[in-house]
Amino acid sequence: MGNPKAFLTVPRKEAGYRPVHDRIHDFGEVEQTLNTKDRQEQASRCMDCGVPFCHWACPLGNKDPEWNDALYRGEWETAYKILKKTNDFPEFTGRICPALCEKACILYHTTGEAVTNRENECAIAERAFLEGYVTIENPKRNGKKVAVIGAGPAGLAAANQLNYKGFEVTVFDKNEAAGGLLRYGIPNFKLNKQIIDRRIKVMEQEGVKFVYNTPISHEKLAAKDFSGENAVLEGFDAYVVSTGTPQARDLNIPGRELKGVHLALELLSQQNRVLAGMEFSKAERVTAKGKDVLVIGGGDTGSDCIGTSHRQGAKSVTQIEIMPKPPVGHNPNTPWPNWPVILKTTSSHEEGCTRRWNINSLEFLGKDGKLTGVKVQPIDWKPNPEGGRPLMVEAGPVEIIKADIVFLAMGFIKPQQPAFPDNVFVAGDAASGASLVVRAIASGRKTAEAIDAYFKNK
Repeated sequence: MGNPKAFLTVPRKEAGYRPVHDRIHDFGEVEQTLNTKDRQEQASRCMDCGVPFCHWACPLGNKDPEWNDALYRGEWETAYKILKKTNDFPEFTGRICPALCEKACILYHTTGEAVTNRENECAIAERAFLEGYVTIENPKRNGKKVAVIGAGPAGLAAANQLNYKGFEVTVFDKNEAAGGLLRYGIPNFKLNKQIIDRRIKVMEQEGVKFVYNTPISHEKLAAKDFSGENAVLEGFDAYVVSTGTPQARDLNIPGRELKGVHLALELLSQQNRVLAGMEFSKAERVTAKGKDVLVIGGGDTGSDCIGTSHRQGAKSVTQIEIMPKPPVGHNPNTPWPNWPVILKTTSSHEEGCTRRWNINSLEFLGKDGKLTGVKVQPIDWKPNPEGGRPLMVEAGPVEIIKADIVFLAMGFIKPQQPAFPDNVFVAGDAASGASLVVRAIASGRKTAEAIDAYFKNK
């Protein structure tokens, strides 16, 4: 490394967020950037460990020490070339990845201040686009055609890698644009959709074809059925099913039919479409403006509902979670190398939110068909004498949380796939169930390798 003692003298410095009073009035990205000097100084903190756990922890196998060293030296193009070898879309993961690498960083385990890998990655990707390091490649074609069903991160990664390997790739998607949950789930204040459009344009120039507004029954591929909507799939040599996890986990308690109870994506996807210029009638519009909002679910999707509600003009926002409150800073129940389950406070939480844990939802309450509140009860968890999932026990009196609108953010149900022919490959969340964008990209890359090997060995 250029400065082997930087980790001793340079403290971790994050770019931070725009001020709350400013950012809640728009959907612009909340995260700021460091200047070039500070960014290179942050990269110098990487110790180039003998055993780089960051590389091991990253599903993509990113070579963080190598591109951090290049970044520190000001060799931005070299840094991008190293990053591109393992990550198709560093401009995505550099914004929204929870940075598994940072929780594996030796500095995190010794000082609590990991190298700012995620921000460094984003800075490298943005400099690459700015300086023209992102070039258009024209791979030599091998005569094989592959259809990718679903344009989420797994499908895009598979398409990108297959294209580089010489396949003629066509990506089909039911929506009006590519991105999957990148576009229709993650709010613009975390990922501006122009970032997705920019990458799609590069892929199109390199030969990948995109066909939108095309629903496909990928299950029919199990029977090699190309009738109806599947007629567009006929003639391809292989198929990638990357349709994600479309079914959200619902909360079927009394009152679920009341107006004002919504799945999280009903809010998030519609708001992103509104920002893209789509219009909805007053009756169709899902909005938190002037309302008391309750978010059920304590994960990232719930956090996204909080931030979106603030920007829509919510009167108040409350978030409840059925699981216990995680500890701050360190959790002895999730030691290394497990992912540390600790309290996470997002930029959306900082904007104002009442947070409660160990709360069970019992009933949606309403008047004249409209939601007015939710009956809940504090609970606790005790060990199950028979093993397995802990047992829920009552821990307080029933109470009512006032709410005009509720967003259910409790995750997604893993899809069950049929037995497909050997030329059909399943990638991303469609195979694993809901997971991280970085894992979806890794799965897409592995799927492309499997397809390439399939034809080489055939």
